[in-house]
Amino acid sequence: MLDINFIRDNLEIVKDAAKKKYMKVDLDALMRLDEERRQKSQIVDSLRAEQNAVSKNVATAETSEIRQQLITEMRGLKSDLQKHEEDLKKIMQEWKTIMLQVPNVPDLSVPEGKSDADNAPIKEWGEKTQFNFEPKDHVEIMTALGMVDFERGVKTHGFRGYFLMGAGAKLSWAIWNYARDFFEGKGFIPVIAPAILRKEHFYGTGHLPNEAEDIYKTQDDDYLAGTAEVPMMAYHSDEVLERQSLPKKYLGFSPCYRREAGSYGKDTRGLIRVHEFYKLEQVVLCEASHQESVRLHEEINRNTEEFIESLNIPYQTVVNCGGDLGQGQVKKYDIELWVPAEKKYREISSASYFHDFQTRRFNTRYKDEEGKMRFAHSLNCTAIPTPRILVSLVENFQQEDGTILIPNALRPYLGGVDQIS
Repeated sequence: MLDINFIRDNLEIVKDAAKKKYMKVDLDALMRLDEERRQKSQIVDSLRAEQNAVSKNVATAETSEIRQQLITEMRGLKSDLQKHEEDLKKIMQEWKTIMLQVPNVPDLSVPEGKSDADNAPIKEWGEKTQFNFEPKDHVEIMTALGMVDFERGVKTHGFRGYFLMGAGAKLSWAIWNYARDFFEGKGFIPVIAPAILRKEHFYGTGHLPNEAEDIYKTQDDDYLAGTAEVPMMAYHSDEVLERQSLPKKYLGFSPCYRREAGSYGKDTRGLIRVHEFYKLEQVVLCEASHQESVRLHEEINRNTEEFIESLNIPYQTVVNCGGDLGQGQVKKYDIELWVPAEKKYREISSASYFHDFQTRRFNTRYKDEEGKMRFAHSLNCTAIPTPRILVSLVENFQQEDGTILIPNALRPYLGGVDQIS
């Protein structure tokens, strides 16, 4: 959430931000409501002060006649106050509704564009895998090796259901354990985070109200997270952190749930897009400094690049255009892995920074060197998701005889096994 003072003082900049992100928000209506809010708040504050003054005078009234006169006056003030408080409550509801729709201002380096098709490649690593035989896709390879069961997955879960079996399950565990060691070596604290969360935390990260159709919820009106970003941001909500403890770096691991409501008919085959998966997420809180946010944004994106490189999977990194940024994101990179069967790159990770957009909502603060209270800055980046990474790993490391070579980095986590056959 942006500071209303910033919006008021930089209205045209915020309007341009909404335009660049292709988001519709009536900022002129917000300004009108904000003026009404401030005027009505002044009236309410004035009436409360007057009521308090009369109440004190009642207690010290010299005669019963004066006391009665003051009580009558106080009743009138109370009636007026209640009316104005009700008016203020209605104004505040409308004001908050629009405030939750106001997007963060993207960095000047964010390219123009309407969708992910307009994202700009900035790096390519590794040679696209070449085969001297006709390569298969991950569905065929993993099914033949007993690594996955889609038929029973659909029978049990429904559309997009799957079971990871045998070597498929072991390979996922190996990736989780390797990622834990790799990112812990980068200074991240490993955390197993809850996935069932209170609704307000999704407003905190900005997943609500914009992604409501994509989120599962329970009969108790709790919600299922699609990323450990949500619980890890809630972890320090309503806290004042020690400046010396920043940056805080967490590696959140959790099951993740997404309805994929906006993806009807898209990626219906295999493990690219499923309702239920697991993910390790880098989440960072740092000082309120643009330079620090930029530095850490590059760092966490590079962490995931290095992890992918250690698995020797070809990838490209793109900078996301304005239309492919979320409401709170200032800038975002996507890392995309090469998928031989599709002959294209597919997203595996996103790295974003938010300035104080999320921490204002979560009320996560610290005291700077001068003792002034500041909202921290937040960042996040996918460390690795499973089972999606299995798609590229299996397809790039397939052999002509139907076996799969295991990347060297994963072999210690599979008891030294060098292939799946």
